[in-house]
Amino acid sequence: MISSCLNNKLIINLTPTGMIPTREMTQYVPMTPSEISQSVKEAIEYGVSMVHLHARDENGDPTYRKEVYKEIIDRIRDFDEDVILAVSTSGRNWREIDKRAECLELEGFSKPDMASLTLSSLNFNKQASISSPDDIQSLAMRMKERGIKPELEAFDVGMINYAKYLHKKGFIDPPFYMNLILGNIACAQANILNLGVMLSELPEDTYWSVGGVGDCQLRMNVNAMINGGGVRVGLEDNIYMDEDRKFFASNQSLVVRIYKIAECLGLEIAKPSEVREALNLTKQINGREKC
Repeated sequence: MISSCLNNKLIINLTPTGMIPTREMTQYVPMTPSEISQSVKEAIEYGVSMVHLHARDENGDPTYRKEVYKEIIDRIRDFDEDVILAVSTSGRNWREIDKRAECLELEGFSKPDMASLTLSSLNFNKQASISSPDDIQSLAMRMKERGIKPELEAFDVGMINYAKYLHKKGFIDPPFYMNLILGNIACAQANILNLGVMLSELPEDTYWSVGGVGDCQLRMNVNAMINGGGVRVGLEDNIYMDEDRKFFASNQSLVVRIYKIAECLGLEIAKPSEVREALNLTKQINGREKC
């Protein structure tokens, strides 16, 4: 049985930065720890319960360094200790597993609640993101040992099947949280048929959100909302408010739009504490885990 989104309460998972948007592409993408935390602060008042974080270095390039993630996490937790924070272990810009896993080493108040786990290799428009079976299993075991829940990422139905395999082999445990990301050039395209097939293959006890790459972000978000799921939304996946690409978005404007649609649909937005309880996540307060 697929878990509904907390009795039809909506999970909003914000993806504020990603690895691709640059200042040349849009002035609104946050780069520094201060900018990222401020962008999160502006968005969470509209119901964000989870934040999917990527870090950038002083030049604005993606970085795996745990010191940068620590500053981002600490800044966010200084004004909100409840919101769920996930760090990226992407294989898009570097293959070395120790680099990808460095952010998992953070301790105490700075320890992330979750970490991304992409369930296979995939091709983007101009770049491959490599995750071999050994890579995925190594990251999953490190997360399990550290008490960090995987934020599972599936771009097609085969990746969902691999999540079932990981569960069977003891690498991941329920309840699961999975982002279904549609619209990438080499993966499941953004239509209701592909989404339906992916939903039909989810393992039991799965909480799920849907994201859309680029122009299809809003349509896939709404499809998720009317079918009992959560949304993944933010500048990582899409920098425009409209499909004609005439108006740039901010993270706040994208979340406010979801908030207003939820109101129209009569959907209650899940609080971080409710999502924590559903996913069995502990809470970091001054270095002490607390339920």
